[in-house]
Amino acid sequence: MKLNERSVAHYATCDSPADHAGFLRKRVERHHHHAHHYSTSYQRRWFVLKGNLLFYFEERESREPVGLVVLEGCTVELCEAAEEFAFAIRFDDAGARAYVLVADGQATMEAWVKALSRASFDYMRLVVKELEKQLEEACKSLAACRKS
Repeated sequence: MKLNERSVAHYATCDSPADHAGFLRKRVERHHHHAHHYSTSYQRRWFVLKGNLLFYFEERESREPVGLVVLEGCTVELCEAAEEFAFAIRFDDAGARAYVLVADGQATMEAWVKALSRASFDYMRLVVKELEKQLEEACKSLAACRKS
């Protein structure tokens, strides 16, 4: 999905209300070529959810997002293996990377999981609506063909 970077960045910081926002720690994995192992560290980032777009910023006051996750066809799940209050955004796409995020507490984690799941679900609902509309139009034109 192609996104116009400037308009997306503007949307991230414009005054439209965020659906959810707050600090989370994002897992960063670095692969060391010579040692063949991953080192894991966490970066504290300010996350802002608008619709099905999840932006993250270096600081709460930052004007430009450092990253964006488009919540399409993803599942949000708790991951006990990682730190406490950790959850992951995983995509159906085999090659897509998962995002592992850590909240400051149980309530914060639950609120994020709920908000992110809902964002992804709303997107799917739009897709279903669009497909239903296309199906209806296809049926109409088929019926018209049969009449003539």
